[in-house]
Amino acid sequence: MDASLEKIADPTLAEMGRNLKEAMKMLEESQRRVEDENGKKLMSEDIPGPLQGSGQDMVSILQLVQNLMHGDEDEEPQSTRIQNIGEQGHMALLGHSLGAFISTLDKEKLRKLTTRILSDTTLWLCRIFRYENGCAYFHEEEREGLAKICRLAIHSRYEDFVVDGFNVLYNKKPVVYLSAAARPGLGQYLCNQLGLPFPCLCRVPCNTMFGSQHQMDVAFLEKMIKDDIERGRLPLLLVANAGTAAVGHTDKIGRLKELCEQYGIWLHVEGVNLATLALGYVSSSVLATTKCDSMTLTPGPWLGLPAVPAVTLYKHDDPALTLVAGLTSNKPADKLRALPLWLSLQYLGLDGIVERIKHACQLSQRLQESLKKVNHIKILVEDELSSPVVVFRFFQELPDSDSVLKAVPAPNMAPSAVNRERHSCDALNRWLGEQLKQLVPASGLTVMDLEVEGTCIRFSPLMTAAVLGTRGEDVDQLVACIESKLPVLTCTLQLREEFKQEVEGMAGLLYVDDPNWPGIGVVRYEHANDDKNSLKSDPEGENIHAALLKKLNELESDLTFKMGPEYKSMKSCIYIGMASDDTDVSELVETIAVTAREIEENSRLLENMTEVVRKGIQEAQVQLQKANEERLLEEGVLRQIPVVGSVLNWFSPVQASQKGRTFNLTAGSLESTEHTYVYKAQGTGVTPPPTPSGTRIKQRLPGQKPFKRSLRGSDAVSETSSVSHIEDLERMEHLSTGPEQNTQEMAHGPEQPPGDSVPPASHPEALQNRAQHPEDDHAQGL
Repeated sequence: MDASLEKIADPTLAEMGRNLKEAMKMLEESQRRVEDENGKKLMSEDIPGPLQGSGQDMVSILQLVQNLMHGDEDEEPQSTRIQNIGEQGHMALLGHSLGAFISTLDKEKLRKLTTRILSDTTLWLCRIFRYENGCAYFHEEEREGLAKICRLAIHSRYEDFVVDGFNVLYNKKPVVYLSAAARPGLGQYLCNQLGLPFPCLCRVPCNTMFGSQHQMDVAFLEKMIKDDIERGRLPLLLVANAGTAAVGHTDKIGRLKELCEQYGIWLHVEGVNLATLALGYVSSSVLATTKCDSMTLTPGPWLGLPAVPAVTLYKHDDPALTLVAGLTSNKPADKLRALPLWLSLQYLGLDGIVERIKHACQLSQRLQESLKKVNHIKILVEDELSSPVVVFRFFQELPDSDSVLKAVPAPNMAPSAVNRERHSCDALNRWLGEQLKQLVPASGLTVMDLEVEGTCIRFSPLMTAAVLGTRGEDVDQLVACIESKLPVLTCTLQLREEFKQEVEGMAGLLYVDDPNWPGIGVVRYEHANDDKNSLKSDPEGENIHAALLKKLNELESDLTFKMGPEYKSMKSCIYIGMASDDTDVSELVETIAVTAREIEENSRLLENMTEVVRKGIQEAQVQLQKANEERLLEEGVLRQIPVVGSVLNWFSPVQASQKGRTFNLTAGSLESTEHTYVYKAQGTGVTPPPTPSGTRIKQRLPGQKPFKRSLRGSDAVSETSSVSHIEDLERMEHLSTGPEQNTQEMAHGPEQPPGDSVPPASHPEALQNRAQHPEDDHAQGL
């Protein structure tokens, strides 16, 4: 292009060509720059923020992880259990990092190292938990080991399963027996993992007549096995419990093992009580688990080891079937699952392992012995000497009632009464459990619902003590907290009936029967427009109850108040919490009724005042327009003309009175302003009506909180002290009278003649006489 421009003889044309070339170059560069920026923008919009640019440094990434773990600073801190990670926990965490590093070794070194780690860990666990000549399968999900064992049992009992598959199972359906006390969801998990229909599961009921109600009924199990064999089914596997998930009860493992050997059934055992196999003394029922076909251990929570896999120990002679079932693997990554446990077991040693399990068992025994001395606490344990799980609940016998609120309702009670008592007791135990969890977080308590006993509180130190660092002092603090909460529970239970009677006898209040509320009761205020037959939400009632809740909380009493929907409808109610022995229920109910009535009347007054003001404004406009028309007729049309009207007013002025209107908010009426202009003062109007108040609201002593009975149940206070207390109150009222009355009594003496009686100074007639004849007062004073 430049060469072609040099050939042009005309310099003007050549200069023009060069300028055009530079302009086009600038436009092309600008267009290319815009396209590049748009491309970067589109790419940056598609890529998430943390991945944009050239990456972030390690400090920023760790800071992000810390914020995600502990939350933002603006958020309220949550009371979560913090795991106590000691040095043994650091070894377990180190195992995961070492596993990633070891996986980078060459194949031969990796094979030798992983084989050594797997064989050592298997041998140590079998020796510690008395399971000789066993194999081990390490897995992250606790139920995964049982699923693999079920596959192994299927391959062992069905020889053609590898070739024919489901057809073999269809001709002779397998049956897996589970206890009714097994952990929830276990049967469904097995069916989903194995591809079996739900009829292949058989739930064995627990004892009903003899023995623990959380133990498998062996006689009924044998009957079910015989029935399945007669129907052409194959009893495949039985899952027993050495410490149920709920209460820690152990099945009769020895009797179950004999039954399984008789019918060729695989016996698998799981439960928290298997940890006691490492101790010197083991109960006979738990010791029988060493003869089972397989068992699942969870050493992580037992020893306080984070991110440690569960272990399933089993006995089988055919390595080919175990490989097909997935219990063994040739992959080094699968063998490296045992590395964290391999490091932690070496760090703890046998003494450290036994010490942690023994400490947890001692904590449970300490709590059992302490709770035996506490009234109104029922303990649900199978063996007081060996059970490492303590399950207890609150129960209370009502002395003034035929019904008994205890662990199991009486059989002669009506179904409705049984359900009501059961729900009430469950609500109180749920409240007690939540309070204890907040007061003693190191205890690791769990609130659970049992089918027969109801809501209970579980203390399982084997699953929580090593993680939370529970000590014996924590158990003592737990017992002290239970004893401190028992008076509140018993008093609340006793005051419920009194609260119900007071509410039912108070006009305008409705007692709401909510057995799930752990307090003295629930009450709802019925306003004038309340539709009792409707179950929908009531906006007006919701506003009244919201204002009532605010007023009650402002009293700063020891009671807690909450607002929420009714138990069986959407209407708002006031929920009253736990109460103490000195709570005055009658004062509480009347305060609620009076306060709610005042709130409703104030809202009605505001609504009525709005309507009255609107009508008063309209009436004032009509009267002012009428007054203007009358003035026009009185003065004539000529006076309304600007120039002529001024001349007429100068020759013949009009004496027109100033008329206006004023609205009296108290009386709700429209009045004339003539009195204001004549007397140069505004009228006082009508005195507003007094605010309604309760008839039984008592006077409180200084420092006494609302709803408290100062002399409730006090035998030490005599009748003389009660009389003196009343005289003190009367003396305080006497001293609070006006000074005019005291001065008058001093001037006239203690008595007045009958004929010369003078009305009190506060009486309206006396005030009027003094205003008309002030000289009489002066004469009396002289």
